[in-house]
Amino acid sequence: MEPPVIQGAHRVGAAALVGVEAIPVVVEATSLSETGTPRVLGSPDSVVREALIRTLNAFSACGLPGPRGAPLLNLTPADVPKRGSGFDLPIALALAGAADLVPRAALRGVAALGEVTLHGDILPAPGAVAFALAARARGWTRLWLHPDDAARASLVAGVQCLPVRRLDAAVLGCAAPELAPDPLPPRSFHDLPADESLTGGDLADIRGHETPKTALMVAAAGQHDLLMSGPPGSGKSALALRLAGILPPADDEQRLDVLRIHTLRNDLHTTCRLPRHGRPFRAPHHSSSAASILGGGTDARPGEVTFAHHGLLFLDELPEFRREVLEGLRQPLEDRAVTIGRVARTVRLPADFTLVAAMNPCPCGYAGHPRRPCRCSDPMIARYRARVSGPLLDRFDLRVEVPVLDPEILGGPAEPEWSTASLGRRVEEARARQRRRNPGGCPNGRLPVGRLEQLVRADSNALARLTALQGGLGLSGRARVRLLRTARTVADLEDRDEVGPEHILEAARLRGVLESVALRARSGGLQSSD
Repeated sequence: MEPPVIQGAHRVGAAALVGVEAIPVVVEATSLSETGTPRVLGSPDSVVREALIRTLNAFSACGLPGPRGAPLLNLTPADVPKRGSGFDLPIALALAGAADLVPRAALRGVAALGEVTLHGDILPAPGAVAFALAARARGWTRLWLHPDDAARASLVAGVQCLPVRRLDAAVLGCAAPELAPDPLPPRSFHDLPADESLTGGDLADIRGHETPKTALMVAAAGQHDLLMSGPPGSGKSALALRLAGILPPADDEQRLDVLRIHTLRNDLHTTCRLPRHGRPFRAPHHSSSAASILGGGTDARPGEVTFAHHGLLFLDELPEFRREVLEGLRQPLEDRAVTIGRVARTVRLPADFTLVAAMNPCPCGYAGHPRRPCRCSDPMIARYRARVSGPLLDRFDLRVEVPVLDPEILGGPAEPEWSTASLGRRVEEARARQRRRNPGGCPNGRLPVGRLEQLVRADSNALARLTALQGGLGLSGRARVRLLRTARTVADLEDRDEVGPEHILEAARLRGVLESVALRARSGGLQSSD
């Protein structure tokens, strides 16, 4: 029996989501010259295989003739898994070409993303920004998308985003470009409305807590990870929320990264609302699974650490998180990425975020409280604190106590010198110094170890002070690196070119090292001058 004859295929661009990237995919459609079984080739999942049935029914609902014979679809490259309903629209347009509704030449440079209903309506699909970036890289310039997705994709320069709500309108616009909708004008990130609910309020509203506020400013200025410890109600969560307001604005490349990642879930509003500074703020609950926070699953989906990329990840009640979550955080805190290995491929998910964590001093929360007694035994407190391992604790540049304040302080006047606007200006000035001095403009918290002392510019007295602290307390090499980075940020906030011993001591204070120094000094472990 002779094999069936395959006619020339019609091709439409699409994209497969792998991690946070979109890989260009070509959808080829033709029909067999004799009756056969419709087939979809090229590693489709069940949703993509069902797309053939959905689109053929949508053709009928729209009054469009389908391809003659049995449709045959091929998605290349074949070894890349194809998942999700976003393949519906490119499959439908390729089938329209196979049905002689759209000339083959009219599909050149065309790519599409969207779900198609049985009635022919087009719905949004995840990954619009990643899809637009992949299409631009492949040379596809005319992109058909749902209007919501088109609004997001129009932030990518170099492509035309054509908004469409119905399949018949998309087919007609492809066949007769003069009848196609006007492409959306290119948009700027400055056109996006800011969501003021994500800024956390003004720091001036929080009375007292000078040391925690200083730690917030240093964390924002140098992108340093911060751990706050204190009783319930002392203000840890309020401080963490207000840190979002003093972050420096993200640049256009970072904003595009944020949108590319967040549109993978299709969870942004239609207008792509983001905080004014363009940086995400994520605060998962401590009952969240390891995969939801770190990423994973069969298709290596991103987790909260990736959705916090270029922004803040706030972990309240840190010891209550699952152990595999806490230990799994060590890799992204060191590498600023999560690597997920699979048999077919290894996926690397970006995770360059600032971690802000909060914890109680004991299980009941009232150890050291001036007015409420602690009900925990010493073994209970030791077990509770041991949930946060030493290697994880060592990765926090800043570790500060947030004590309960006296009522007189809480009822005192506002402190305008600690306002969000004032601290934000200081943070931006410090970041500007780092951009001028550091390679690639990287923040101090990410300075490369190999050139650290050269870039920090610490004088001999500062290095001697640091060596004394390290030797007397047995600090690790990682602790030395983090003290140097923090001291550089403290100096930048003071507009100083060189790091002096006072900056080393301030970095040590904000890391909780000076408390250990005092204890060692009283016990004879260090000279009192240290």
